[in-house]
Amino acid sequence: MSHPTTSKVWIVSNNHEGFAALKQGTKEVPKPDPREVLVKMHAASLNFRDLSIPQGLYPFPLNLPVVAASDGAGEVIAVGEKVTEFKVGDKVSSLFHQGHQYGPLDPRSIRSGLGGAIDGVLTQYRTFPETGLVLAPSHLNYEEAATLPCAALTAWNALHGVTRLKAGDSVLVQGTGGVSVFALQFAKAAGAFVIATTSSEEKAARLKALGADVVLNYKITPNWGEIARQKSPRGEGVDIVVEVAGEATLPQSYQAVKIEGTIALIGFVGGAGKNESALEPLSRVCTVRGIYVGSRAQMIDMNRCIEAHRIKPVVDETIFGFDKVPEAYQFQKDQKHFGKVVVRIN
Repeated sequence: MSHPTTSKVWIVSNNHEGFAALKQGTKEVPKPDPREVLVKMHAASLNFRDLSIPQGLYPFPLNLPVVAASDGAGEVIAVGEKVTEFKVGDKVSSLFHQGHQYGPLDPRSIRSGLGGAIDGVLTQYRTFPETGLVLAPSHLNYEEAATLPCAALTAWNALHGVTRLKAGDSVLVQGTGGVSVFALQFAKAAGAFVIATTSSEEKAARLKALGADVVLNYKITPNWGEIARQKSPRGEGVDIVVEVAGEATLPQSYQAVKIEGTIALIGFVGGAGKNESALEPLSRVCTVRGIYVGSRAQMIDMNRCIEAHRIKPVVDETIFGFDKVPEAYQFQKDQKHFGKVVVRIN
């Protein structure tokens, strides 16, 4: 069987022109090495991290120009002679950090991020090392499977990375982006009590439909952290806050978390806040844990949970074609989405 020799790609050409830095181009598709897999990519999903790179806001290693995006799913169309884990026809998702197989993240692994340090997945075809892919849950389509590598795995790590979330625990999630929605779904699958925040009644209704026990509108209730503490089981605060907005919302997260609870610090979607809020762990007696996605071993565990509970990722109803990538970036930046923004590649 002949394999494609070139692939259309979207490249981030620099980190100072914003979304104008996104350029279409072509890349040569190499023949898979003995331990590599050739994948026909069918879908990719966007993260806040992808938007931050061309805007010069990304704090981790970059090697520009680079093929954009970390999260993709596709079909295996060829395997190297020493590959044992995959076969032609398998549905697979990419691994965010290609070098992070298990255990803690280290400096070498952090330099293996798709779409940043190395070429990403906004491409028609791509070769991956066998260890750079994970089988997708069987009940998901390509668009759904493309949402798992970053947002889903980050949420999983936030809830299960140190001490596994258990039935009866409580979790607070912020907003309706990918990480927060996945955290809500995973927390409910574990039997946890979930408090969610949002900015609109329409989104509140959707969060309740996904299983949120309490939904707080932060525009109406600016002291949502205090209210979340009051509405948590026993009124003692939540076990885990999935903190995606950053310094601007940390003061409320400190109000919401219980003594000896954990704030899983993931992103900075909310922009800057007051610097002194960083000192709050001393008075709140809680752990603030920085998270940067997760390992391949964690992703395999996560996919087993997704399959066992038949969890369906929440994909925004607006799906973009491969020629509309800049529009997809802008759509997410404008926060018009609920769940994950997906680009259909083929």
